[in-house]
Amino acid sequence: MSRKDEVLDVACGSGIVACAFAEDAGHVTGIDITPAMLEMSEALASQRGLVNLSWHQGDIESLPFPDNSFSLVISRYAFHHFPRPDVVMAEMVRVCRPKGRILIADAALPADKVDAYNCFEKLLDPSHHRALSIDELQDLPANAGLLNVQLAFYKMEMDLEQQISVMFPNPGDDEKIRRLFREDFGVDRLGVGAHLRGDRIHFAYPITVLIAEKGIAKHSN
Repeated sequence: MSRKDEVLDVACGSGIVACAFAEDAGHVTGIDITPAMLEMSEALASQRGLVNLSWHQGDIESLPFPDNSFSLVISRYAFHHFPRPDVVMAEMVRVCRPKGRILIADAALPADKVDAYNCFEKLLDPSHHRALSIDELQDLPANAGLLNVQLAFYKMEMDLEQQISVMFPNPGDDEKIRRLFREDFGVDRLGVGAHLRGDRIHFAYPITVLIAEKGIAKHSN
């Protein structure tokens, strides 16, 4: 990362990631479909005294930027909201410069756990569409022709009651979630390692970070 980098944050949300990248990049652009999120992004940038950012409301399946506009295109904790992740990936690649990088970070699970995970996540967050399996996530850069794909994994420990309080599940679904977690102690069908810490239920989101490079197009004579 350097001051030469032009960064695009796809589905930027409240701007936390965009502002973090703006500390080192030349310019960061954030795009999100929700005006309230963009207002939060602008407020955060102002609070941190960052002026090398711009914000756009728009459709991430049809990004309003020319081809080859950015040296780094990122999306963090957002792909599980996308009905057509392959379309979003194609757009991210389109606006990325040759030899530029694509970075995606999101929950991804083994194929035998992803359906159960999606069941509980949909109860917790009704805006959740579908988390990908690790294999499906790896297929995205392969199908988009990206090179030098690298994966890294980490887990993000959470308190279930805290998550319920900020996600606002539909009435009655909070108890369904608690029951699913209690039944999963020592089983891990959900893929999140549900366990008790004292008298509180804890779990860990399994996050995959994918980094890949856009190749240089070959032109026929």
